[in-house]
Amino acid sequence: MNIHIANGRLVDPANKIDQRADLFIVDDKVAAIGAAPSGFKADRIIDASGLVVVPGLIDLAARLREPGFEYKATLESEMQAAMAGGITSLACPPDTDPVLDEPGLVEMLCFRAKNLNCAHVYPVGALTVGLKGQCITEMAELVEAGCVAFSQANTPLVDTQVLLRAMQYAATFGFRVWLQPSDPYIGRGGAAHDGEVASRMGLTGIPVEAETIALATHLALARSTGVKLHVTRLSSAAGLALIEQARRDGLDVTCDVAAHHLHLCDVDIGYFNPLCHLEPPLRSQRDRDALRDGLARGAINAVCSDHTPVDDDAKQMPFADSEVGATGLELLLPLTLKWAAESKQPLGAAIARVTSDAASIMGITKGGHLGVGARADVCIFDAEAERVVTRQSLKSQGKNTPFLGLPLPGVTRFTLVEGRVMFEG
Repeated sequence: MNIHIANGRLVDPANKIDQRADLFIVDDKVAAIGAAPSGFKADRIIDASGLVVVPGLIDLAARLREPGFEYKATLESEMQAAMAGGITSLACPPDTDPVLDEPGLVEMLCFRAKNLNCAHVYPVGALTVGLKGQCITEMAELVEAGCVAFSQANTPLVDTQVLLRAMQYAATFGFRVWLQPSDPYIGRGGAAHDGEVASRMGLTGIPVEAETIALATHLALARSTGVKLHVTRLSSAAGLALIEQARRDGLDVTCDVAAHHLHLCDVDIGYFNPLCHLEPPLRSQRDRDALRDGLARGAINAVCSDHTPVDDDAKQMPFADSEVGATGLELLLPLTLKWAAESKQPLGAAIARVTSDAASIMGITKGGHLGVGARADVCIFDAEAERVVTRQSLKSQGKNTPFLGLPLPGVTRFTLVEGRVMFEG
């Protein structure tokens, strides 16, 4: 199908475009920007007057809950949520059931996702078999099956010798390793950031050192092995400082932050609100502000949704007993736009953090930009409109998020995947 997206503000950070320009799509590719290609005849014209046209968003952490946790969410429901959020590519962590540690499981997930004809799913393979931290997976076979990186998800790898061997293996073949820094002992049994709020509420604390001790180990091993290390879901000012120092020392390391950590801190737990029980925990206001500033400076490379659908039975419990996680696919764009407005960042910088910068971390070249010949994955949104987050408005099967009842900017109007209109709102 030939599609003409007319009169929109085209923002494509990868190609340094931010201007009013028409976009022309032929079949599944971007054919031209500005003037129509020779002989072009549109099958459909989308009037984007007053709207912003950007590359389809890329999410670095979205749990789709398949296989194994279909009672929390299904691939179908979460793909619809991705479309409603303008997300056309996403990375799926390996903590499914069974764990994504065998090529057959990865191929099955890719096959299921492809048949839905929605967002492009990029599995992140397990770094160790069963995420148990004992035996390294067959990474080469997993890459052939479709994995773009390797991770322990939220499960710390305690045995540093195994971690060293895994990094050596990955470095040898140029595979990417994504790690969330979390020491399993120093924060054992904790439910909230170790600070005044947790003390006043009688909650067992998780100190910042749980992040920095593990992160220091990860950085030291990355330095010795030369592996492509990506630090996921950074939560503290101290952790960011370690990464910046490592870069000054010559280490090539990237990092991201979950969108909710840009806006919330431990005070938002309020009266034991289980919707704010997240992993890593919401930290102090100082940490939150440091993350916002780090993202603005480019010290933090990307924003992810950390989408983790949780069923009501597991969430609506006493704070410490409730399951961690929140839905986020449909909130990635609004929360990123909200951060940009509050931090006085240009729209192009905000869009880069969820498109081209995220694509670079994932190692994909087909998405994240709208250059001629690029895959026609497009998000068209109204930057001036606001929408109140309600359970009814969320397409995801997981309805739990700390932002319920709040108005957020940026409403997705159209999502196109490979030149097909997959969402109109």
